[in-house]
Amino acid sequence: MTADDAVSERGRPPIALSTMWAVQPRFERDMQAFMERAAELGFEAIEINHSMDAAAVGAILGHRTLPVSAVHAPAPLERHPTAGWNRQLNLAATDEDERTLAVRYTRRSIDAAAEAGAPHVVVHLGAVSGGMLNGERRLRRMYDRREIGAAEWERTIDETLRERAALAAPYLAQAARSLEELCTSAEARGVALGLECRLGYHEIPLPHEAAELLAPYPRELAGYWHDVGHAEVQHRLGLTHMDAWFDELGERLLGTHLHDVQRLKDHRAPGNGDVDFEALAKRLPASAARTFEVDQHESDADLEASLALLRG
Repeated sequence: MTADDAVSERGRPPIALSTMWAVQPRFERDMQAFMERAAELGFEAIEINHSMDAAAVGAILGHRTLPVSAVHAPAPLERHPTAGWNRQLNLAATDEDERTLAVRYTRRSIDAAAEAGAPHVVVHLGAVSGGMLNGERRLRRMYDRREIGAAEWERTIDETLRERAALAAPYLAQAARSLEELCTSAEARGVALGLECRLGYHEIPLPHEAAELLAPYPRELAGYWHDVGHAEVQHRLGLTHMDAWFDELGERLLGTHLHDVQRLKDHRAPGNGDVDFEALAKRLPASAARTFEVDQHESDADLEASLALLRG
């Protein structure tokens, strides 16, 4: 059964579990056991995360215990001889060799999705500069005392916004080039790309950037992928208001990564943090794909409780 078959059978997208949760000793060399456990817990599909190497991806496609709802680029994970891990490559790099290599690895994810019968590929479209902005680092350090030092907090937010704006233009141009190339590949394989909102403020896209980047393409080819934890953290840091993602991109929303947040720590099982999932449910269309993207430290019982919480 493909993910599209599951939609036809249930009248809604299947509730998926990311293989992020599979990165634990009991599943290290046994993807069939992971998929069987996911099914026992109540999940109806899986998303292949970029932590899966080629052997793991092959095992998932071979066993077919659950349908694959999405592939998170740049799965499969691979170490390039000179450039390092493929998931560290920047699709918005101003170094053309790096950008081209990042496109090549993302095309492999498109191919994997087509082979699996998955309708979506989740894409990290790169970043500006070489890493987290100095301003965001300061905000993270200040987070617990933001009310005591309110003036410094607001001043650092403003500095961070200006810091990124001054750097962004050449990286956004490269991101647009990469997206155009990837859309050509995705269209040929019958796959839709979902641009994910990111955890770091230096990463691409911001809401208005995503709207501009996606404007040339139909929603069925390229849309928006809402990561609940990423958007929540950026909101808590005062850098991107939560509503902006839905106001700018709600009509283009293809899917979501569901996880909770404790302070600034994401990828907790829903219920193990303080995200307002009731408010979120009002903004998500019924057609949006839903993937639990929780890390390997969350227990089986927590995942079961999360499913009950969100189904309610």
